[in-house]
Amino acid sequence: MLEVICWKWKPAYGYRSTFRPQHVNILRAMIARHYPEPFRLSCITDDGRDIDTRVRIIPLWSDHAKLISPHGQANPSCYRRLRVFSRDAADLIGPRFVSIDLDCVVTGDLRPIFNRPESFVMWEGQVNGSPYNGSMFMMDAGARPQVWEQFDPVESPRRASALHYVGSDQAWIGACLGRHESKWTRADGVYSWRMHLRRNRGTLPADARIVYFHGSGGDPWSPAIQRRAPWVAEHYRE
Repeated sequence: MLEVICWKWKPAYGYRSTFRPQHVNILRAMIARHYPEPFRLSCITDDGRDIDTRVRIIPLWSDHAKLISPHGQANPSCYRRLRVFSRDAADLIGPRFVSIDLDCVVTGDLRPIFNRPESFVMWEGQVNGSPYNGSMFMMDAGARPQVWEQFDPVESPRRASALHYVGSDQAWIGACLGRHESKWTRADGVYSWRMHLRRNRGTLPADARIVYFHGSGGDPWSPAIQRRAPWVAEHYRE
């Protein structure tokens, strides 16, 4: 059985999006429609209320919770996610898992994405030469322990910033692992709303399997987004 994890915590003041229980429930429903093999969704969260009982709740830890993004308070700081790279991740989550952000829309068969053999795969970076985007990664538990073990809350963000990598955890992952890990790309049906679809009148490519609404381009639950691109509402539902 494949373990899938998502994340929900109270955002810092000024952050652009608020994630709610229904977003977790919709993610589970979308995966169930498009991944016909055994899986379990777990939500790593500081508040499990009103989340579907079929979703396993993993209590969120406090490691690096107060560490601010190098790009400022209003930007996402996801350093706490780095703990899943630790050597004990199998005990915490399971032997192999996929991490997926809540601001996505699943539109096609996920088996070609999830059923890959590599010990670590991450979505390719979307901006400013950053090698990876943290919206989705898959790994054998403990496969890249240096990401957790070598992280220093002062020096690691500086190292990533010196490389001009964008983001918090994703920037450090790139700085720590280098640019040559296996990646998902548009060739795999993984798209960015902001970078790929919005520029093309919001049209959904025929080969799309999952679309991420990362950054400041809007969320899939936004009425404005759903009016502009009716396929979003078609797929983004329980």
